[in-house]
Amino acid sequence: MIYLDNHATTSLDPRVLDAMLPFLRHEFGNPASRHAWGRRAAEAVDGARAQVAALFGAEPDEIVFTSGATEANNLALRGTALRHPGGHLIVSAIEHPAVLDTARALAAEGWSLTELTVDPRGCVAPDDLRAALRPDTFLVSIMAANNEIGTIQPVAELAAIAPLLHTDASQALGKTALPAGAQLISLTGHKIHGPIGAGALYVKRGTDLAPLQHGGGQEGGRRAGTLNTPGIVGLGAACALLAADPAAECARMAALRDRLQAQLEAAIPGLQVNGDPDARLPGNLHVCLPGVASADLLPLMPDLAVSTGAACHADASPVMAAIGADGTRALRFGIGRFTTEQEVDEGARIVTNAFETLKTQRAAPS
Repeated sequence: MIYLDNHATTSLDPRVLDAMLPFLRHEFGNPASRHAWGRRAAEAVDGARAQVAALFGAEPDEIVFTSGATEANNLALRGTALRHPGGHLIVSAIEHPAVLDTARALAAEGWSLTELTVDPRGCVAPDDLRAALRPDTFLVSIMAANNEIGTIQPVAELAAIAPLLHTDASQALGKTALPAGAQLISLTGHKIHGPIGAGALYVKRGTDLAPLQHGGGQEGGRRAGTLNTPGIVGLGAACALLAADPAAECARMAALRDRLQAQLEAAIPGLQVNGDPDARLPGNLHVCLPGVASADLLPLMPDLAVSTGAACHADASPVMAAIGADGTRALRFGIGRFTTEQEVDEGARIVTNAFETLKTQRAAPS
């Protein structure tokens, strides 16, 4: 199979697995324990915390480990909301469900919510954010890069306007400049060739955040629960790998993306490319196929892993609705660290053949 769905999840980098293996085997201590096993686990967690913090130019105590970006997003939104009862929250209409659904749940519980529209490229206008602010606005949550169409948001400009900015950077890490100016940043390991089930929330010093879980007082009292040492070590290793020549890797992925796009556009006239053509993740290609439902295409491509939308959307994509595109015709390609030219070429061939097969079947007399 050819895997071109790296927005949904990425394969575990062998170097990350090597870092994790001791803590899956013999170094099994609880990092809160005071014996030798516990001390070694605690040292490993501290090392991983420093690796994640270094990615943001942050201090280690500004990193809160979580089970992933969904928990980090919930902690960011609910943790700040609990400090501002009945206050006003702003999100964009194309946020990941972990943000959008949490914001809507808060609205149902008594907080005020504004959902900002986006332009046809999927971009939030800073002027729209400025106009939406109210005296009781306590948080703005805008993702760094969209998980479907790949549009990169002007986070630094938005952060200069917002009283407090949270950004979900899960898709952006290692693929674009790190979001500058945000006080709260979510990330997860499995989008950066790290482990599933390990993530973090950057919390800038001085940011008032209420815990959602109570128990052992871990993570400075901000997130109780026994730490997932193997996952945390893997997350730290994955973050450390991102620091090694990220510009070269981004250029490589962008070249593969452009190669794939050129082949599909040449073979499928009328192909629509979604997202911002300039401010877009280097490994992202999101298209709409002319006259063909993407769900009908997938069964004809059993050897190719692509998606018709975000893995976390059970129903129609709100992202596609927000940009005025037909989500039923959408295909999302995600190029990753281990994607090759040969895989891109074969992927383009498989999609083209499936498209032509479907068109021929529909044109045949009944």
